[in-house]
Amino acid sequence: MKKKVLVCAYSCVSESGVKNIGGEAELGWNLVKQMGRFFDVYVLTHSYNQKSIEALMAKEKLLNIHFCYIKLSPILSFLENFHKGGIQIYSYLWQIKSYFVAKKLHEEIKFDAFHHITYANDWMASYIGALLKVPYLRGPGGGAHRVPDAFMKEYSFKERLSDKVRTIGQWLFRHDPFFIMGQNRAKKILVCNREAFDILPKKWKDKAEFFPVNGASIKDIACVNGNNNNDIFSVISAGKLIKIKGFDLAIKAFKVFSENNYNSKLVIVGDGPELSNLKNLAKKLCIDNKVIFKGWLSHGDLMNEIGISDLFIFCSLRDGGGAVVVEAMAEGKPVVCFDLAGPGFHVDDSCGIKVKAENSEQAVKDMAMALEKLYSDKELRLRLGKGAREKAEREYDWDKLGSKLNEIYKVTVDCQKVL
Repeated sequence: MKKKVLVCAYSCVSESGVKNIGGEAELGWNLVKQMGRFFDVYVLTHSYNQKSIEALMAKEKLLNIHFCYIKLSPILSFLENFHKGGIQIYSYLWQIKSYFVAKKLHEEIKFDAFHHITYANDWMASYIGALLKVPYLRGPGGGAHRVPDAFMKEYSFKERLSDKVRTIGQWLFRHDPFFIMGQNRAKKILVCNREAFDILPKKWKDKAEFFPVNGASIKDIACVNGNNNNDIFSVISAGKLIKIKGFDLAIKAFKVFSENNYNSKLVIVGDGPELSNLKNLAKKLCIDNKVIFKGWLSHGDLMNEIGISDLFIFCSLRDGGGAVVVEAMAEGKPVVCFDLAGPGFHVDDSCGIKVKAENSEQAVKDMAMALEKLYSDKELRLRLGKGAREKAEREYDWDKLGSKLNEIYKVTVDCQKVL
């Protein structure tokens, strides 16, 4: 008989190509699917996921997975529209309600373990983890990563204030008695980058383990589209066009690189509030004819664009995971990124070039040098692309991540309770 595992996944759905489906939702959905291979899984998730989940369940015919949909009073729905703080407060309140649902379910089902997956920020309490008397696993998650101070000096007052509020809020949440209680009870704390590990108190580090928040499906890995076959050297980047994603740095680095390499272009896939500023920047730098803004693309179209490019550049200054980096690796593309948080965790010398993020001037210069290095050395570019694909297959295939998670359960949770 399969053991029964309760999962808390506030975000849990996969809708490739839909703008408002983020990495947390993909993480929740894919890990729940993987856990269904080994356990009888009961998932607590937000009710707004219900329609999409039911459609996906009918299509994929997944077994051993049961969903319980939870929502708060409509009076609190306004908080969900404020992504800089409001959504976290809403999620926190949702966690409280979820505990009472979990408690009632446990009386009926008798769970063997509980796993808090999303939101698994390394600062938010899990009331179920703190209070439900079953073995508890948390993560993978992060949150401690920050935009380096030297870059914050170039942000607007409003942006700097927002970052300061974020830092203060995280400090308060990390001192929440229920957060501390849950961390003390946790059998294993899965972290997605070194920043998340470094901020853990010494007493919790012994039970921490690195586990990525991003993966790639076998379909993604198997559909590598080959290399760019035309005469234009194609650099691509993708993501939500917001300040912290650093697309302005990518454009500036490409400007420096392209001055001596006229047969090149930069493709940017995505949309967001920075779009007009980025277009103006490209025009100001006189490279608007070389910087192509594609807007939002479906997942398949994005993979095709990456597949026909020569390399992927990712200049995000605050990204706990960086799902698109893993997807670019799965497409066999070398990655140029900062040695920060998630991307810094994903990329090593076998699959890309990591650049230090000391200040804007240095970052632009070193990013441009990395582009030049990969442009002028085709053998290196192909070798790193091959290494990227191999690493994606080896470490980021969702099926392998599922098996890895099962092994963690075997050695972490009482074998009498969870196999």
